[in-house]
Amino acid sequence: MATLTNILEQKTELSEEQRKWLHLLTGDWQILADIMFADLLLVVPTPDNCIIAAQVRPATASTQVDTDIVGDQVERELLPLIDDALSFAEPLTWGDGEMEYTFIPVSHQNKQIAVVVAVAALIQDRVVSQAHENYEGIAADIRMMISTGEFPFDGTPTGYRHGTPRVTDGVVHLDEDGIVVYASPNAVSNFRRIGIDVPLQDRVLAELVTERLDSYATVDESLPVVLMGRAAWMAEIEVRSIIVSLRAVPLRKRGKRLGAMILCRDISELRRQERELLTKDATIREIHHRVKNNLQTVSALLRMQGRRATSEETRAALEIAQRRVATIALVHEQLSQTINDVVDFDQLFKPALQMAIDIAVAGNPVTSEFTGSFGFVPADQAAALSVVLNEIIANAVEHGLPQGGKVTVVAQRKGTELKVTVRDDGIGISPDGPGSGLGTQIVKTMVASELHGRIKWENLDDGGTLVTLRALLEEK
Repeated sequence: MATLTNILEQKTELSEEQRKWLHLLTGDWQILADIMFADLLLVVPTPDNCIIAAQVRPATASTQVDTDIVGDQVERELLPLIDDALSFAEPLTWGDGEMEYTFIPVSHQNKQIAVVVAVAALIQDRVVSQAHENYEGIAADIRMMISTGEFPFDGTPTGYRHGTPRVTDGVVHLDEDGIVVYASPNAVSNFRRIGIDVPLQDRVLAELVTERLDSYATVDESLPVVLMGRAAWMAEIEVRSIIVSLRAVPLRKRGKRLGAMILCRDISELRRQERELLTKDATIREIHHRVKNNLQTVSALLRMQGRRATSEETRAALEIAQRRVATIALVHEQLSQTINDVVDFDQLFKPALQMAIDIAVAGNPVTSEFTGSFGFVPADQAAALSVVLNEIIANAVEHGLPQGGKVTVVAQRKGTELKVTVRDDGIGISPDGPGSGLGTQIVKTMVASELHGRIKWENLDDGGTLVTLRALLEEK
């Protein structure tokens, strides 16, 4: 599969720093695609030809490149124009009557390392308006910044959180003094929601927002810098449960400040949903915590009852029941510490293994070894897997190693398929199999119904027992 990483590492002679710069560019070039109403193709030179290493489609217009062409070679007639863009280090435009191609050289530390090709229809599927004319000016500035190495912005928050504004959400164009040159209808609506209901145009945006915000407003410390467009940063304004996210994209030309583009979006509903999810996650963790506490209480009661039992058979049965309950409690203890619905079973299995080994008869020490990895197991299958392994290991210790010995557990995970082998160096099992007691019935039932797998017991030629468990885990 052709990916940007594979192409840059295997097909080009670019340095690690140059490859990182191209990754940074493609991580933030959606802005340019939307402002230009064009598909963008990242073309990188190779020793033999030029290859398309990445592409992005605009959210503001119909795509002109319907198929995925990442990994393809550039059409022959475009190669001279790509060479010219790299040679002149300035954006070039060429049209063939139907399509318009803009070739933007990508500069890094004063060296041209790639070309961004913007593909747009000459006859746009839109009506020319003030917005589009304004966007053309912003696009020209960003194109020049790419060719001079001033875009993308290094060291800024490119890993934006959910709800980061885009061009379609709202655009405000500022001049070098922070005065609004143009505000899109969506941007005007976003600011009206936080109480700014006066015209934005020809006003200093930072002053206007500061004057209109009341005592109920919650703002970031970085808000003034963002509103003036002086740094590539983000901020949020919250007024009476309305939250507007702002992102500043400074516009420069060879170090000289030209102004900025401010993207804005009403993210009130997104943040409300996030808070609800956090509340639900906290509730779920609390439920698992309480279940764990209740199971530990039940386990303690069984232990106390077992100590008071006069029958040896009753005492043994209660001890086994107590161990099974404690094993399930371990699962809920880990679930109470995470918001995920999967369990890191390697961390869970280590104390469970020790718990099973601890039932060894005093004076006949049993050692254990665990290799491999279970990986992450769905929560609803983790309890079953814990109980099954606990039964197998406890059975090996109690019946297979009456004089002590070693238990070796190996876990192998491939996708959703899990294979676990439990081996002991004890006396082995009866030729008739592992028996038909309650523990064996629990193991067989859980393996078939909850782990969707199968299990096999066999004697080893050099002594001992090998139990092989194969399970099919659910995808999460």
